[in-house]
Amino acid sequence: MSNIQPFKALRPVAELAKQVASRPYDVLNSAEARIETDGNPYSFLRVTKSEVSLPETVDIHSPEVYEKAKENLQAFIENGTLIRESKPCYYIYQLIMNGRSQTGLVCVSSVDDYENDIIKKHEFTRPEKEQDRINHIKTSGAQTGNVFLAYKNVEAIDTLIVNWKANNAPLYDFLADDGIQNTIWQVSNDATVAKITSLFETEVPFTYIADGHHRAASAAKVRKALGNDATEGSDYFLTTLFPSNQLYIMDYNRLAKDLNGLSTEQFLDALNEKFTVTVVGDTPLKPTNLHEFGMYLGGSWYKLTAKENTYTTDPIGILDVTILQNNILDAILGIADPRTDKRIDFVGGIRGLQALAERVDSGDMSVAFSLYPVTIQQLFDIADSGNVMPPKSTWFEPKLRDGVLTHLIYE
Repeated sequence: MSNIQPFKALRPVAELAKQVASRPYDVLNSAEARIETDGNPYSFLRVTKSEVSLPETVDIHSPEVYEKAKENLQAFIENGTLIRESKPCYYIYQLIMNGRSQTGLVCVSSVDDYENDIIKKHEFTRPEKEQDRINHIKTSGAQTGNVFLAYKNVEAIDTLIVNWKANNAPLYDFLADDGIQNTIWQVSNDATVAKITSLFETEVPFTYIADGHHRAASAAKVRKALGNDATEGSDYFLTTLFPSNQLYIMDYNRLAKDLNGLSTEQFLDALNEKFTVTVVGDTPLKPTNLHEFGMYLGGSWYKLTAKENTYTTDPIGILDVTILQNNILDAILGIADPRTDKRIDFVGGIRGLQALAERVDSGDMSVAFSLYPVTIQQLFDIADSGNVMPPKSTWFEPKLRDGVLTHLIYE
């Protein structure tokens, strides 16, 4: 059963919450982070992407960057931008995007649960991304990135959260610049805290990583690396748990840098073996059915439909991300391991299909693929079966903000 705990959050003073709150470190690059922090000295990106405080020539994975993250975090504490909670609390975090609302519970989850598969995974991680967060956590002493967990909803938990929201004033309530409403309630009442802990311990046998595989894996490896110096804080990692019936999964699309030595005509001929290929033209193609793909190549969009008997029907084989990986990326383009191959890139659906076309038109990439989203039930089925999806299979929106609630692993 799930072991979650309240924690003493490091959080912004109320009047600075909106300025501090930042998009997750892994949804924007360094150049975008520099733009977002320009004119905002309170942005938490100065901690999560601390290269913005250094010359652009500095390697973003150099020790200097992680030390700067630690320095900037300490500065926020010392100047009163961030304060430390006096007692362990839970927090209720509501996000509203385009009129659609979802509410989760912010807590710390057990590293033991992660290692013992009480917290289930559905993706492999990329070694270089893991190492980046390991270095960041060990140097800064803080888990600044929230791991987004899902669970099969429990009526008693739903009721408790709804009632708390209705009967208590929020700690923070602000509209972010991207139009997402962020509202957070603090749960400090001892009896309610104990009730929440008990409900998850008795009613939630498993939780599932929806977003944050690298953050979770890094937290576990930090504790292992600390060895005898491991702290009570390092036994847990920062999470927000959402009931599955409130979640929304977007497409997670792919780009390939080259055609593996093939001409455009040769590549299209190779696709015809396992796909029905239809030219669409200038209009971006967002797939509306399973086993249907959009492709942008040479200034034009194509519709690809997987032919029958070209894929398996097991929980992994039937996924569109698997069909694309097996029948195009690996078989034709020679990208056997998307976790390590530098010729592939991933773009979340929130950026839109035009972002795919722009990368290809710029010459940065040669071909782009748009996919139909994975469902939450597919995610649960795969995680429960002990299998994993290809990397970067799911993109959840809206994203939790970094900086509003941080977990310190050192006291």
